[in-house]
Amino acid sequence: MEAEADPFVKHLDLTPLDSSFWGDDVNLPFVGFQGDYEGCKVTVATSGKDAIYGTGVDNVGTVSAAMMTFLAIQTLKSVDLVLNAGTCGGFKRKGAEIGDVFVTTGVANHDRRIAIPGFTEWGIGKLEAVAAPNLLKVYPLFKSGICTTGNSLDKTEECDKLMLSNDASVKDMEAAAIAWSCALLSKKVPYLGIKVVTDIVDGDQPTHEEFMKNLGTAAESLQNALPQVLKHVCGRDISDL
Repeated sequence: MEAEADPFVKHLDLTPLDSSFWGDDVNLPFVGFQGDYEGCKVTVATSGKDAIYGTGVDNVGTVSAAMMTFLAIQTLKSVDLVLNAGTCGGFKRKGAEIGDVFVTTGVANHDRRIAIPGFTEWGIGKLEAVAAPNLLKVYPLFKSGICTTGNSLDKTEECDKLMLSNDASVKDMEAAAIAWSCALLSKKVPYLGIKVVTDIVDGDQPTHEEFMKNLGTAAESLQNALPQVLKHVCGRDISDL
């Protein structure tokens, strides 16, 4: 979302990319920014605003996230690491609190329920993130765990069952799709998620109210965390994260 990316883009003084970055069709909604930080070339990509349904709101969810990620990887040609930075819901049963920064260890889906052998596993779609034990040592206040993904802000009882089965610490609407896009190419692109908690999934407040209440605070927390993460990963081998 724009509200998640904007503070970070401004903090790093990144330059907007021309719409041609995404291809010949200028109607694609995706937005990009680029610049240098700690000796690394940093590209920030977001899914932009909706022009299909006439709402003008942020494009959210797995479809736009997967397409945006794949196009960015294809355009950039050489990508050392994809950092999926954004907000999330957290589970108090996993020790999550508002404003916590989570380093994701893997992803799964909780709303692709297909009760057919083989398709059940495909629907859950578990993928591992790159291991980052040294990052967690350097920043001991960061927490870690699996991110479970679905296309709805709220959840059903069936979602609850799958999120528990996925051993999820946090919940979002894009991570599993972005990780899937990273895994498509013959040379898989390393994936790591950095998520900040806006709401407590297994809490007692309505999700949409808690999310909107804490979005600004979480975006600022993300702005503070991401430069720390970039400082750590820049110049390191993936095996040394």
